[in-house]
Amino acid sequence: MSMPEATEKPSHGESAWFIRGKSMFAISSDRHHDDRVAFWCAAPAGAAEALVARDGTRYFVPPYVGHRGWLGVYLDVDPVDWEEVEDLVTEAWRAVAPKRLRESFDAEAERA
Repeated sequence: MSMPEATEKPSHGESAWFIRGKSMFAISSDRHHDDRVAFWCAAPAGAAEALVARDGTRYFVPPYVGHRGWLGVYLDVDPVDWEEVEDLVTEAWRAVAPKRLRESFDAEAERA
């Protein structure tokens, strides 16, 4: 929720995060399609395939949105690398954010 103009609201029975209430960039998956706890997020081109190839026990291609480059991340695999989760969510936000909002965010991050 610290991402600019990010909002949380339910979608398909799960918590989901949107930019400006319109464009979804992440959604939780609490045993929604299987018995696993995970989240799905938008990903830069090729990132989902690379992560799934690297570690298919932690990452997966989610149903419905995987064909659009989205990534699934299991959260019930120990240990969870929360810094990596933060990076994935930030990149998901960046993948969906309008250009000017993304540029403003990047410029602010460079100043920090």
